[in-house]
Amino acid sequence: MSKTDSPIRPTDDEARDLARRLMAEARFCALGTLQDGAPMVARVAFGRAPNGTPLSLVSDLAQHTRALRADPAASLLVGEPGDKGDPLTHPRLTIQAQARFIDHGTPEYEEMAAHWLRDHPKAKLYIGFGDFHFALFSVTGAFLNGGFGKAFILTPVDLGLSEPS
Repeated sequence: MSKTDSPIRPTDDEARDLARRLMAEARFCALGTLQDGAPMVARVAFGRAPNGTPLSLVSDLAQHTRALRADPAASLLVGEPGDKGDPLTHPRLTIQAQARFIDHGTPEYEEMAAHWLRDHPKAKLYIGFGDFHFALFSVTGAFLNGGFGKAFILTPVDLGLSEPS
């Protein structure tokens, strides 16, 4: 395929808006991690920190938490197919990131927990358990599939975030 035949389109405001909307509407996502060098995917709760950074509440009992602690590289897939049509025509966003944990019992955890419960009120049942922590995902890049033939490469800034430090 020549460069002019690339399926990747130049990133525009419409793509940025769609990616940001997918993140804002998501309450769960597929989380990709590496476990002992092999890929693993799990469905986890999805939210955003007050600054918009992707966030999940995870338990130490979960395989994906142990995998992230061993290797913080992760990907998150948000966007679900609608009720009608081919699932491949519905938009979805893959986020590449590095996980950092906010441990239970710290002031930062308490702050994040109050924020998390606004969008995830049912988490009140377990958010206080000692094995729960927040995984904060520092975004390094993203890929938006906006539907058939609408592919884009996005930066953290395109998603309304600052560049990873």
